[in-house]
Amino acid sequence: MTVEITTINYTVPAETYAEYGADFDTEAVDDAVLAELNARIPSGVTVQRNGVVIADDDAADTARELDWNELLGSIDVVQLLAAHGRRTR
Repeated sequence: MTVEITTINYTVPAETYAEYGADFDTEAVDDAVLAELNARIPSGVTVQRNGVVIADDDAADTARELDWNELLGSIDVVQLLAAHGRRTR
């Protein structure tokens, strides 16, 4: 059985895109952030596409102790932006 832990906003803010002044595939960037985040959290804990964090019963306490801001801050968003820039002709 799983339990809902919290909801987080993992999407890259518009200000970040504006700072780099380029055209990005924003959905692909957000998907990449989500994939990276899920790769960094313990087994039994999952961040769903809608930002809801769920955990197996035996991982719930661990999930509650995670510092989500620190985890999000550790993701190299600039690298993900570079990988998902749209080319202009």
